Parts: sequence; C-alpha cells; structure tokens
Amino acid sequence: MDQNITQPLVTVRNCRQAYHKEASADFVVLDDVDLTLHEGEIVALLGRSGSGKSTLLRIVSGLLKPTSGEVKWRGKELKGPAEGVAMVFQSFALFPWLTVQENVELGLEALGVKTDEREERSEEAIDLIGLGGYDTAYPKELSGGMRQRVGLARALVVHPDLLLMDEPFSALDVLTAETLRTDLIDLWMDKKLPVKSILIVTHNIEEAVLLSDRILVFSSNPGRVAHELTVPFPHPRNRYDPAFREMVDNIYGIMTRRAPKEVQAAPAVPTGFATPLHPVGTNLMAGLLETLHNPPYDGRADLPALAAALQYEVDELLPLGETLSMLGFAVLEEGDLILTETGKRFAEAETEDRKEIFAAQIKAHVPLINAIRAVIDQRSNHRASAVRFRDELEDHMSPEYAEETLRTVISWGRYAEIFEYDEEAQQFGLEEEDEEEEA
Repeated sequence: MDQNITQPLVTVRNCRQAYHKEASADFVVLDDVDLTLHEGEIVALLGRSGSGKSTLLRIVSGLLKPTSGEVKWRGKELKGPAEGVAMVFQSFALFPWLTVQENVELGLEALGVKTDEREERSEEAIDLIGLGGYDTAYPKELSGGMRQRVGLARALVVHPDLLLMDEPFSALDVLTAETLRTDLIDLWMDKKLPVKSILIVTHNIEEAVLLSDRILVFSSNPGRVAHELTVPFPHPRNRYDPAFREMVDNIYGIMTRRAPKEVQAAPAVPTGFATPLHPVGTNLMAGLLETLHNPPYDGRADLPALAAALQYEVDELLPLGETLSMLGFAVLEEGDLILTETGKRFAEAETEDRKEIFAAQIKAHVPLINAIRAVIDQRSNHRASAVRFRDELEDHMSPEYAEETLRTVISWGRYAEIFEYDEEAQQFGLEEEDEEEEA
C-alpha cells in the first residue's frame, strides 16, 4: 500500500493538553504532539507512566478534546467520539452480572443492532479470540487472560476501523501476556481481525518491537514524541535475534539519554523543591545497588540485560535508575547503569553507615527534605503539618504527583532519621532524642 496517496485514518497536529491550576502555571500533560496513523499498520506509543500516552489515546478516540491543536478522523475534524473506533483497556472492565456473550454484545446493543445479528456477531468474536464454549460463563469463572480476551472480543465485535489498546497486557502474568500477544499478531497477519489499524499504548520495549510497525517514543513532563522509529522485522519476530536485541538496546539508550540542558520545559520553581519524585523505596534502592556492585555486573550493567535478570519492565527499572542517578549513587546513560563511588560505599557499608550516607545524599539532592527539616527546627514544638507542603507541591504539579512525592519524602526522611512522621496527625516531627538535643 502506498501510504503517500492514502488518506490517513487519524491525523494529530500540534496537540497540547493542559489543566489549569489556580495560582500557578498550567499543568501540561502533552505538548506539540504530532501523530499520523494509516490503514494496515500497528503503531505503538512507548513511554513511561505520566508521559501522556493514555491521554493521547483518549484524544484520538474523541473522548477528550485537546486544549489546542488539530485532530482529524478520516480527514475531517473530530468533534466528539469517533465512529469506527473501539478500545481495549488495561483493566478488564467487565460487568460481573453478565455472561461472556452478554458482555460482548453490549456495544452492539448500544448501536441498536437487532438481537439475531448481535448473537451471530458476538459468537463469531468469541470464537475468534479463542473462548468458544464459554459464552454462558460469568467473569468470576474466568482467568485474567480469559477476561482480557472477552474485553478484546467486545471491542472487535463492532468491527472498528481503529482498535485502541491501552496497556492491554500489563495486568497479566508474563506467560499469559505472551500468549495473547502472539494470538493477536497471528490474527492480524492472517487478516482475521475486523480492524484496519491498531494503536497500542505500552511501557514495555520488547512488546513494542514485537508488535508494531512504527514506535513513537515519548518523553515526559510534558509528554512529547521524542523519537519515531520504524520496526523493519517481518512477522513472526524472534526476540532473540541479534538485530531485534540491538533495536531493544537502542531504545533503552534513547529512553535513558539526557535531554540537552538548554531545553527547559518549565521555568525554575520559586519554592525550590517542587520536583516530582518517583515512589522508589529505600529497600529497593539498596537491593539494586548491591546487585550492581556484585558480580557479574561489578559496578556497570546494561539495562536490558539487568531488566531481564530482575524480571523488570522499563516502567519499573528506569524510575529506579533515575532515582539512583538523582541521588548520586549511580549514573544512567545510553542504556547503562553505572555505580558512582558513593554508590559503592553504600553497597559495602553496614546498616547504620548506610543511613548516614543516604541522609547526606538526600540532603544534598532533595531540597524538600531540607525545607521540611528547617520548618521543624524553627517551630518551638518541633512539629510541621504535611498539609502545607502538599499544598505547595500541588501549586506546581498534579495532586497525584504531589501526594506521591510527599509519600516518597516521608519514607526517605524516616529511613535517614532526619525526621519522624505521625500518620494520624499528618505531622512531621523530631524523635525524642533529637528534641532533647535541640533543647
């Protein structure tokens, strides 16, 4: 097919999605995003959580109108839910009181399709995705993989031109997810799927390379298309092929490459501490530092190999690597994670010494820690409300990121014995020994 003369299914130009926050700058989820989707291709949106991939999927479906930019469906401006688009979600989203067939028929019923035709098409869809014989079963009788197949059948039964998939395999175990991916590709290659194109959101690099013809790699804060890659391998693809592995490694390198310093997405934050933190625990950091320090890595690990060894996905490993890098324990570059001298000292230290090293690093690299401790020290009762810090964070980020960042700081500060935290009162304070020293 000559895509140069074929009208695209979807065209997105200069798409921006922002949410207004009172008394502060807008919270920008997507900025200057372009996307073109043609018939006959599978395109993957690859990036970490928070990069706006799912938001873009809702914009493409017509369920969300962007703050600015142009969205066209088959050459016409999209002004609401697009006809001929169906979506498969991460969660199964089945009605537990309905049978498999009744769940699958829901979309057809909403379209006003007659009973006989609904039954015929739903049976075809159920058979297509390998659940023949389970028509009268209820969701509670099915495994997770089977429930996701029902979700897929429900999307396919309306014969959509475009199938949108929002991390459809991420809630499944590894083997079940692999089986579903393989079945999906087999149906696509055999032209048995009643769809013309697939747009899939994922944070799994191997999944993107296994399934798609093109990959749009998203950067974060705000979400932008940082790279567009063509996948040159024919189906079925061999994940152990050297060329396949090389492409996976290259994408890891792209996703860990630092943005040029001259490109700043937002102005400097006046409070000095409103930087979102990944919810990474100290035990997890300590475990990875020990793993990196010991053989076979001896201080340097290739991220794809490390992810495979630890059975991590990119969405789990990169935030951990970025946190170690931010705190000065490691350097994350071009797909490798390299221990610093501080990281080596931490890995070799005993428990109490580790706490001291960690305390020094978070004081040096996490201004919010110092801001909290300064307020505690200034107060005669050595107490500070968490609400004031949460409110200040929400002036510069979403409530979800603000809560996540605050919970992370609480965990790190407790471990380093910089302050204590009263969960019921939502207050920071000092331990009794520290209060006596202050007195």
